[in-house]
Amino acid sequence: MIAIGGAIGTGLFLGAGRAIHQAGPGLILMYATAGAVVFCIMRALGELLAYRPVSGSFADYAREFLGPFAGFATGWTYWLMWVVTGMAEVTAAATYLAYWWPAVPQWLAALGFLLVLFAANLISVRLFGEVEFWLSMIKVTAILGMILIGLGVLTLGLGAAGDTASVGHLWRDGGFFPNGVGRSLLTLQIVMFAYVAVELVGVTAGEAQDPRRTLPRAINTLPWRIVLFYVGALTVILCIVPWTEFQPGVSPFVAAFARTGIPFGAGVVNFVVLSAALSSCNSGMYSTGRMLRDLAANGQGPKVFTRLTARRTPAPGILASVAVMSTGVWLNYVDPHGAFTYITAMATVAGVWTWGVILAAHIRYRAAVRAGRAAPAWFRAPGGAAASWCALVFLAVVVVLIGADAQARVSLYGVPVWALALCTGYAFLRRRDPAAFGRRPDRPASDAAAR
Repeated sequence: MIAIGGAIGTGLFLGAGRAIHQAGPGLILMYATAGAVVFCIMRALGELLAYRPVSGSFADYAREFLGPFAGFATGWTYWLMWVVTGMAEVTAAATYLAYWWPAVPQWLAALGFLLVLFAANLISVRLFGEVEFWLSMIKVTAILGMILIGLGVLTLGLGAAGDTASVGHLWRDGGFFPNGVGRSLLTLQIVMFAYVAVELVGVTAGEAQDPRRTLPRAINTLPWRIVLFYVGALTVILCIVPWTEFQPGVSPFVAAFARTGIPFGAGVVNFVVLSAALSSCNSGMYSTGRMLRDLAANGQGPKVFTRLTARRTPAPGILASVAVMSTGVWLNYVDPHGAFTYITAMATVAGVWTWGVILAAHIRYRAAVRAGRAAPAWFRAPGGAAASWCALVFLAVVVVLIGADAQARVSLYGVPVWALALCTGYAFLRRRDPAAFGRRPDRPASDAAAR
């Protein structure tokens, strides 16, 4: 359910509105293509996890196969991705709450959600899993319900939209690519943001009760989840409502349900997108605490983050992450209307970096297996290193498209600043503790020192 929840978020519920307006029905093909690439990334991650399951795996594999700086940069960049995503999601949740209680200040609602999720993560990992299970269940049930209702509207003519709903909406009004293939390709950066978080399975694998059974199942079911929840859901709503009637900044699911005339439909969908935002923020707190602990355990962060509570939760790391996330509450106070847009831009670039590191580490791991320096995994990625190379090229194209889009380009402006901060921090920490950066995570410290 954590894997399923990671594949459904505000990127789909809200971001698809702007993408549909830009690409038309061609967005369906963009989601399918990006989904295939994401599956390659997840199978590469699955092979690495089968080789050596750890908590905080991305930085660990980068450290082992790509070098100490790659591990350092990946750990802190993934932490940054989830911190800014948490800011954005708690902002979105506060916005959704205004649907029922508009008198509640947006910053106060954001603070309330942040504190509740912080408490859930602090108590125990079991409570985190339970909360995430039910939040994911809400999203899954809602999308399945939307698809079934949409099919009823199409086939049986149910609701107010029954007379106008038609599969023909997919090629009418300018064709499948009404604004051209180029404009459709520009939506890939929006699409990839919608898939950010599926890699969370890699962070949870180190604490899974039976990873040999649950890990392959979680990863191998990703294709049908993508087909059903993304491609299927978008196809149905684009058949119910012509693409020309969707607008940026408005959830296409809310718009489609409004056309069906179902009582309380808008309120139900608003509750679903609220749960989606809280689910993403909940996952962010979980992953950032583990990532900070992994960095500190390898001498690449403050030692205080290595501490665990009696319930085995990395409380200092979670507390530090929530403290940074709380700046999102301040942004909601200062600029409640523009807080969401710019925060999410950086998360997209950080997510692409994380996926690229997973693929690069997988390529180096396969080379190590061929050379006899690493043991082969029991769960192998189809296509091997060749598939990872193809996925890397795709991610490079996405970065180019981000730079070509005037609205998305802002996400690249902060990259040099973050890179400078990483280089400065790396130089300082390595000078203070050189042994920490020379240690291989797959070998005990004594072995590394002897070498």
